[in-house]
Amino acid sequence: MMAVAKKNEELSIDALKQGRVTLRLIGTTPFYFNAMSAKAKRSLLIGGGKKTAAERKQLKHNPEEEFRDSVYRQTNGDTLLCFPAPGIKAAMATAALETPGVTKTSVQRLIFLPQQKVNIWGKPQLKMDVVRSADMNRTPDVRTRAFLPRWCAEVDIAFVTPTLSVHSIVSLLSNAGVVCGIGDFRQEKGKGSFGTFAVSGEDMGDWQEMWDDITQEGRDVQQAALDDPGFADQETADLMDVLDEERLIRQG
Repeated sequence: MMAVAKKNEELSIDALKQGRVTLRLIGTTPFYFNAMSAKAKRSLLIGGGKKTAAERKQLKHNPEEEFRDSVYRQTNGDTLLCFPAPGIKAAMATAALETPGVTKTSVQRLIFLPQQKVNIWGKPQLKMDVVRSADMNRTPDVRTRAFLPRWCAEVDIAFVTPTLSVHSIVSLLSNAGVVCGIGDFRQEKGKGSFGTFAVSGEDMGDWQEMWDDITQEGRDVQQAALDDPGFADQETADLMDVLDEERLIRQG
């Protein structure tokens, strides 16, 4: 009789439900863009090839071109500049390592970012830094990137309930803003402390004035800044002066 009873039992499985929340990020430290340039993608696709005699005579760097190539762009939306949504999810997954009660793998499975690209507000500036290459000798080089002294973003996040709640998503994203950040030279990497952010809902509270101000720097302002870049600091301006002098010499 017991065997018959067990055979007749039905397995009840409830479908997972999904919650959704829109959150705003306010940069607490400046932001470096780190998109791969079209030239680098071309090299990966078809190989670098040998340089011609004319190419070998060219200057090693073209900062204006490298500046424009470093940003992520979108054809539509309130902003020209954007950031890949998977980068924000990756920051949340890394932050889970420092957040009790949640694991990195659970974040990767239970959180979804419907957007492919996240709007980034802020006016980009051209910034040049001396960096170390990844070769054995750690050869120094100069790298040019787009740099946002101030920035903000808005991200749409979907998540599985009741395993996760709006409160847990806000907490996890806030932790990501503190210990990880986004973009290049970010907090997560150790040496840099850039790309960190605070998190808020639509009720911005103390952040409202800053949000309203930065979101004025949308598509038109960003396009103008890419067309005619300003320099982020005096060191960059000095390096550009040296470069312009060399350009005149070679043209002469």
